[in-house]
Amino acid sequence: MGFRGTSSTTAPKGKTPPPDDTHQEAAYLKALGEKQAPVSIKLMDGEVVRGWIEYYDRRMVRLTGDGAPNLFIFKHDISYIAEDAVSKPRSEKIVNRDAPIRRK
Repeated sequence: MGFRGTSSTTAPKGKTPPPDDTHQEAAYLKALGEKQAPVSIKLMDGEVVRGWIEYYDRRMVRLTGDGAPNLFIFKHDISYIAEDAVSKPRSEKIVNRDAPIRRK
């Protein structure tokens, strides 16, 4: 029995709040680990460590680096994880901007 004057059909319909978790974290970490993508991990204290994700679970991430010790980092200490951009050699032809444009 409801209160007088209220019903579910007259209740205002608002936007539903966004979910707290999208459940995409595991998929993202798995993809980074499979391709051994270089990442930067910013810790809550501001320190940034670099390497690739070798292993992860519910509570921690194992970061492996070239010539550096493996780091086991608790997820609650991570501010964010960003994939590092790998600089690729430019294979594009450099165009001389001073040369006149030839039209056919």
